[in-house]
Amino acid sequence: MSIVINTPNGNIGRPLALSLLAAGRSLTVISRSADKVAELVKRGAKLVEGSTDDAAVLDRALAGAEALFWLTPPAIRPDFVSWAGDAARTAAQAVKKHGVKRVVVLSSVGAQNGLGTGPVGALLAVEEAFKAVCPDVTILRPGFFMENFLRDLPTLAKTSSLFMPMPRTKAVPMVAVADIAVKSAEVLLDAGWKGHRYVGIHGPAHITYAELEPIFSEALGRPVRYVQVALDDARKGMAGAGMPAWMVDLYAELYGAIIDGRMDPAEPRSPQTTTPTTLAKWAREVLKPAVDQAAAAAA
Repeated sequence: MSIVINTPNGNIGRPLALSLLAAGRSLTVISRSADKVAELVKRGAKLVEGSTDDAAVLDRALAGAEALFWLTPPAIRPDFVSWAGDAARTAAQAVKKHGVKRVVVLSSVGAQNGLGTGPVGALLAVEEAFKAVCPDVTILRPGFFMENFLRDLPTLAKTSSLFMPMPRTKAVPMVAVADIAVKSAEVLLDAGWKGHRYVGIHGPAHITYAELEPIFSEALGRPVRYVQVALDDARKGMAGAGMPAWMVDLYAELYGAIIDGRMDPAEPRSPQTTTPTTLAKWAREVLKPAVDQAAAAAA
């Protein structure tokens, strides 16, 4: 099976690409920079150099492909929501043109609600773009990335505190990106599924924000507190950290959607949606070294 990955440089796309190569699959990667994917090319991947929203690039990458893994990049531009949909529709037309048989889309919990959920609001249109042109599409909807807590490194290192607008009692599925990459590989390597389907990726448990305190305290070796702040205060904090106004608006919208339940998963938790890496394990192995490094840099 010839597989195309549109984002091979991230913390999901890179391990996924390595897994597919290790499994002996023919792999094409799209990257603006040849240097960033040199290791993958050395291991046998074919590089199509260029942007993932360029129709000509997508046309070259998908010629002869049997499957596409599509991950929408992070929100780094003011027109992100419209751009994400346009890029997916451009890719979908290439899928249709070349008769690509299967598409696996990395989406998110909450995507079912469409607009009004911050950056996640872009993903329903992405899902629908591929469903419109391909009979066999798996939509992966993971929970909240544990790696998002790495954005709070300066605050954790300095104050041992997390300041967020979510209620302490709000329970959400938290998943390690390594497990998302493993699940993505499993789906791409499984030749048995057909049709349009949604697959949740929910981590080992739903976790409340209050439960972050004992988990992170044990992992970091010092007391950590979770402080719920008002949404307006969260906006001020993001702006004060240098986040552009459009991004503040987008993430404030996301926080509001979490609070009112629009980011709750549509897919029920099951053994199939439950992944192994606990937040405690992730905090010990990923968060603690990162916090220690941030503290040392600030000293």
